[in-house]
Formats: sequence, C-alpha cells, structure tokens
Amino acid sequence: MSTAAQPASPARNAFWPAFAALLGGAMAMGISPIFVRLSDVGPFASAFYRVFLALPVLYAWMRLEERQAGTPDTGPVFSLPVIATALAFAADLFFWHLAIAKTTVANATFFATTAPVWVVIFGWLFFRRKASPGALIGLGLCLLGGLALVGQSFAFAPGHLVGDGFAEATAVFFGLYFLAVEKARLRHRAARLTFYMSVLTAAILALVALWATYSLGQRFMPSGALGWLTLFALAWVSHAGGQGLLSVALGSLPVVFSSLVIFLEAVAAAALGWLILGEAVSPLQALGGLVIIAGIWIARPRMA
Repeated sequence: MSTAAQPASPARNAFWPAFAALLGGAMAMGISPIFVRLSDVGPFASAFYRVFLALPVLYAWMRLEERQAGTPDTGPVFSLPVIATALAFAADLFFWHLAIAKTTVANATFFATTAPVWVVIFGWLFFRRKASPGALIGLGLCLLGGLALVGQSFAFAPGHLVGDGFAEATAVFFGLYFLAVEKARLRHRAARLTFYMSVLTAAILALVALWATYSLGQRFMPSGALGWLTLFALAWVSHAGGQGLLSVALGSLPVVFSSLVIFLEAVAAAALGWLILGEAVSPLQALGGLVIIAGIWIARPRMA
C-alpha cells in the first residue's frame, strides 16, 4: 500500500488562530478535574452531565456557524465519522473514570498522556501516515515532561494493574478520537461535528450513569444550586469550550501535533490546581512543564 499524502502545511495566517484554539481547548479541558472534584455526583454522572448540559450551547454555536457560512452543512447528520467520534469519546470518558477509581491519579494521568503515541501508531496502521522527525522528537520530550509532572507520585504496583490498564485504554480511545475528528472535519464544520457527536455521547453516557446509579449506588443528581453550577461550568467550559476548540484546531493543524494538547491539558491542570486549590508544584514538575512546552514547539508544523 502506498504512503498516504501528508496534510499540507498550514498557512501562517491559518496556523496562529488554530493554535490559539488548541491552547484554549487545553486550558478548558485542563480545568475539568477541578470541576469533577468539586461536584457531588458520581464520576459517571459527572461525565454524562459534562456532555448533556453542553448541548444547548453547542446547538447555538452550530446555528451561528451556519448563519455565518450562509449555507447549512450538507450530508447525513450522523455520518460514520461523527458516530466514530462519539464512540471514541464516550469510551475515553468511561475508561478514564474507571481508571481514577482503580489506580492512583498520577498513574492514570501518565498513562492517559500516551494518547499521542496511539495517534502515531494508528495513523500509520490505518492510513500509512508517517510522523515527521520533529513530531516524534517533540512527542518524546512531551512524554518525558509528562513523567516529570507525575513522577513523584507514579508507581508500579500489582494492585494498580487493572486501573493502569483502564488508563491506557483511555489513551487508546483518545488517540482514536483525534483521528476520528480529523476525518469528520473533512465533511463537517466544527460546530456541527461537536454538537452531533455530543448528542450520541450523551446518550451513551446516560446509560452508563444510570447503570452506576442503580448497580453501584453512585449519586446521580446534585444536592443543590452549587452542585448544578459546578456541572454547568464543567459542561460549558470543559466540553463546549474544550472539545469545541479542539474541533476547530483539527480543521487546520496536523493530528499528531494537535494530539499533544493532552500534555498541555496536564500542564494546565497542574497550574490551575496550584492557583485554585493551593496544590504545590515541585521544581521537578515545573521543569516537566517546560520540557512539554519545548517538545510542542519542536513538533510544530512548518508553515507554508
């Protein structure tokens, strides 16, 4: 099989807006653990509300996007790329919450950050697409930086093996999510894709949350106004903002480079945890953050 053509290098005037969207998406997704921690519902319920409560915002964005474009997005509403995106994202959230329950946060975070490795592997297996040397070097640096971020708490233990496996499954499905979004963006605008994949994802997670409520005894409804406010913040900021901006970025940026956003998400989570929750950041973690930023800079696409 012949090697698939690489995506064209983004033009300078297209790169910076897309890169800004990528950074914004990383910040929005990076704050999600704080919202989840402040929430008083079960982890699977929070995953459901994260997507479900974002639907009105995503619908309004879709209608605005269509109005600005002058023509509606054509093609089937639930095309195969949209379905694949929804399934990958639902599985990503499902295994992430299982991992948090079965292993340490540090282990879950590190294994989840291997998602770009799977983007490279699946990109080659499915599309015979080779990552550039700069992207591979940048990915290696990001992995080292990610290990430095969680290194003080990371540990192999027999009791954590199942949870570690769930965390690696999270990475696998997040990698598939990036590739699915990239393909879906060839057929759909960012807002339409994000809205309809969220409809499917919410339906899947509703079943999971109800199962967890009745089988595991997890709380489904928040206890009061503050609980609802936290869930709306999770939905509007982390999902509508985070996943929406990621869909925008993947319309212009290479998928391997864009997948490194998960490392930016980890850096953002550490920084916001320090600012909002008062969690200490060690010199090693700070160095890890700088190494991640350097890796992303090295992996950046060369502009036309």
